[in-house]
Amino acid sequence: MLRQTLVTLATTAVALTAVPATALATSATAQHHKQGPYTITIDGHNAFPESIAADSHDMYTGSIDDGTVYRGRLGAKTLEPFLPAGSDGRTQVTGIKIAGDRLLVAGAFTGRFFIYTKTGKLVASYTVPDTGEKTLVNDEAVAPNGDVYITDSLRAVVYRVPAAEVHAQTTGNHRTLQVAYHLPDYVTGTSNGNGIVATPDGKSLIIGYWSSGALYRLTLATGEDRKIDAPPLTSDDGIAMRGDTLYIARSVDNEVATVRLSHHDTQGTLVSEHTYPGADTTTGVAVSGDRLLVTNSQMDTYLYGAPLTSPVFTIENLPLR
Repeated sequence: MLRQTLVTLATTAVALTAVPATALATSATAQHHKQGPYTITIDGHNAFPESIAADSHDMYTGSIDDGTVYRGRLGAKTLEPFLPAGSDGRTQVTGIKIAGDRLLVAGAFTGRFFIYTKTGKLVASYTVPDTGEKTLVNDEAVAPNGDVYITDSLRAVVYRVPAAEVHAQTTGNHRTLQVAYHLPDYVTGTSNGNGIVATPDGKSLIIGYWSSGALYRLTLATGEDRKIDAPPLTSDDGIAMRGDTLYIARSVDNEVATVRLSHHDTQGTLVSEHTYPGADTTTGVAVSGDRLLVTNSQMDTYLYGAPLTSPVFTIENLPLR
């Protein structure tokens, strides 16, 4: 009986060895879509993950505390360090987005912005204009034409990086961010424009304000901005969009709000508000297939010195509602 068991185990080991890596990755992706809620851990003591991004292969997050960028395969239960803290002058990370084969990284209070290839090569880095104003380069959106738009929560502007620069050669050039639009209703000393998404038709940006909870639609062709007729959702942080639906991470409220847009994105209806066990300052959100990825950033500790809820930093993977 023992001999038969050993033979069986050996045969199983050989079979597993013969499975191609691509098949294992496909299996992990399938599992990612079939499971109920589960937690993803981040292999970092100072992760404080402010944002989350995913494509059909990988997930990324970054540390606002030290600038480390973490990566893991879609469906994995752990994200590992990918870009080390401090490299290329990257000491803080807020918004992260994916643009084709490029990774976009916002540099928070440092006023920096970075573009990398998915192999980790620096395409270019940017700094906000030297106006003497405080800055919080917070989040970014990728328009259908490949242009990238970036919010600054402490300056009433939206920066733009043209698609040609996003997909340029990996020269590591350093540039100054260019202001594309000015935003209304900024209040000095508070966090204003934060989460940002491009509408599927490529005509507009939707921008959420953290302090007031207001949503604005910015028309790219004209620069016209209009406050969306929707319930205010204070602590409006990261935003993801699918079709006419917004998924809004509300950091202080520890929940994700679902808002449906209508009337050419001029009205918004609050569809639902939901939380989950272990929600801990939900600052970032991404849609991945039929799943929702939400960061448990513990940002209250980073910003205000509140005690850590847990020494382990996590991201929640939830079925999309």
